[in-house]
Amino acid sequence: MNNGAVISLRNLSRSFEQGGETIEVLRGVDLDVMPGEIVALLGQSGSGKSTLLQAVGLLEGGFGGSITMAGTDASTADAAERTTLRRDNLGFVYQFHHLLPDFTAIENVIIPQMLVGKTRAEAAVRAEELLGALGLGHRLTHRPSQLSGGEQQRVAVARALANSPKLVLADEPTGNLDEKTSDRVFDEFIALVRTQGSAALVATHNERLASRMDRVVRLAEGKLV
Repeated sequence: MNNGAVISLRNLSRSFEQGGETIEVLRGVDLDVMPGEIVALLGQSGSGKSTLLQAVGLLEGGFGGSITMAGTDASTADAAERTTLRRDNLGFVYQFHHLLPDFTAIENVIIPQMLVGKTRAEAAVRAEELLGALGLGHRLTHRPSQLSGGEQQRVAVARALANSPKLVLADEPTGNLDEKTSDRVFDEFIALVRTQGSAALVATHNERLASRMDRVVRLAEGKLV
């Protein structure tokens, strides 16, 4: 199926066995995210938001239904094909930054670009541009331990956008920050995503942040409602 969506989910399901019982986390999820669209995925803790993002991110198997990414059926792809789909189409931002501690801010943004074939010089130009747009032009050579929580998360945003992904997946991207810092980092994140024309699917339980996005979908009892 190719309806022009960056990602299309059809009848997506996921269940786990626990204590001799089957726990259905996702129960027939249908979702399209169009190019350039920023979608909030709302739901209470434990509602399955992270499980849904893992499916979209092609990070694990065991899902029923279909996942079509940029016109390619990822449901039947082998491990190598899934890796290529992730590399060419996706960027990830998590609640915790997961930066490489032994590398500087700019190096953390350079490395993913070099993995897709850019020279270090080309990657450095892009990294400096992104970090500058996020207000970190004066912190390029600082390691993560030398940065504040908000600065660390900005570097993580720059890293996610470094390869201009078609779709950015963000799982509570500012959930580990205080409200003032969260608002600022989130606004910068959304502005940068819009500027480069990526789509985004952002999992959150924060109604206020969700209201700033183009569309809100809610996950409850394993379904989008």
